Amino acid sequence: MALELKQTLSLTQQLIMTPQLQQAIKLLQLSRLELQETLSQELESNPMLEERADEEDDADTPTEASADDSDEDVPALPEVTVGDKVQGDVDWETYISEYNTGWAEVPYEDREIPSFESMTATKTSLYTHLMWQLNMSDLGDAERDIAVHIIWNLNEDGYLGLTLKELAESTGHSVGKIGETLKVIQKFDPVGVAARDARESLLIQAAFYELEGTLVETLVRDHLKDLEGRRYDTIARALSIPVQEVLDAVTVLQGLEPKPGRLYSDEETIYITPDIYVIRVGDDYEILLNEDGLPKLRINSYYREILSNKTTVPENTRAYVQEKLRAAAWLIKSIHQRQRTIYRVTESIIKFQRDFLDQGITHLKPLVLRDVAEEIEMHESTVSRVTTNKYVHTPQGVFELKFFFNSAIKSLDGDDVASESVKEHIRTIVKTENKAKPYSDEDLVEILKKVNINVARRTVAKYRESIGILPSRKRKNPY
Repeated sequence: MALELKQTLSLTQQLIMTPQLQQAIKLLQLSRLELQETLSQELESNPMLEERADEEDDADTPTEASADDSDEDVPALPEVTVGDKVQGDVDWETYISEYNTGWAEVPYEDREIPSFESMTATKTSLYTHLMWQLNMSDLGDAERDIAVHIIWNLNEDGYLGLTLKELAESTGHSVGKIGETLKVIQKFDPVGVAARDARESLLIQAAFYELEGTLVETLVRDHLKDLEGRRYDTIARALSIPVQEVLDAVTVLQGLEPKPGRLYSDEETIYITPDIYVIRVGDDYEILLNEDGLPKLRINSYYREILSNKTTVPENTRAYVQEKLRAAAWLIKSIHQRQRTIYRVTESIIKFQRDFLDQGITHLKPLVLRDVAEEIEMHESTVSRVTTNKYVHTPQGVFELKFFFNSAIKSLDGDDVASESVKEHIRTIVKTENKAKPYSDEDLVEILKKVNINVARRTVAKYRESIGILPSRKRKNPY
């Protein structure tokens, strides 16, 4: 059979992601900060876009003419001449008042001073704090060289990650000299810095506070593992002393810092700006989209006039402007669609979680993406993108939209309970327990049954660990 080429026509259905659709999906899943950055980039790259200014802001902004007029009212400084010799009978009060006359009459707000927005506070790091103390010390050149190497090799907790032998190889000094310099650095503020581990750091602090030979030093040196497990009775039996003496020493020990470096941590606190505000108005809740800081886009009127003029504009220029116009129009449409989708998803969540808004986390209901998707007639993937990295401010606090979606746990009467509600119940029970006799996981299971929640012990243990609650033996505090 001979091979031959043929042309055939067939109809098929195929899903094609157009660039416009890809852009809309991308904008939908962006966080607030990412959206601000994306819009700023679009304003720079697309000449068809411009930011619309509020009329109230324009009215409050002073004009350039008024600013210039205020400068004309400033009198000139009188010329001051300095003689060759200073006379003893000079009337300094008259001289100072005359010299100060010029700038004293200048209004404070008209002076050339930096704005408060340009002033930034710098936080002292552990490295700069230790280097400042090193520069103020009387160490020799060799000790300073060793000290700089030690400070450079401290981790964020203030521990030294190298051995004395490794420091000797990198600096070229003897191990003995390095050890002497290390002891000096360890007495810098914060005391206990440059230790190799928590035990050494606590021992250095105990010696600094003149606790050598006391029970505090003994506990750190020989019983640190038992202290971590709060096994105070075991320590008391091993040392043949009353438990109360161990507890008194633990009280002193709690005033020490096992990780000196974290006092100078350079981690920045990240503040959350909500995307949506849910405000209670009477017996109902109102939804407000937070658009503060987001540029309000519009089409540039100048380029719109270029398109309307069909005679004087070259064809290539017209094609370029039309392309940018379509991109700008689609971007504005995608932003409006994004805001409408966020509003609809939040509105649906409020309908399902009304009890949470009224009474708190313990009344949170089980909810999955499909419930919201079916209610607003959208796909689950769209709801998932909307609720990612979006935060809502409610009367109960600020939460991520993902927080409202929880798995269901069967209660004793057959109703479903949200997993986050169970976690809040556990948190409340542990907060009010007797610290001398904390509840075990089995006790928590029985207490939860009294509030109509039926969960297994392993489920309680999993939830307890997820919210950062220690086991009962480590929560025990026999004070």
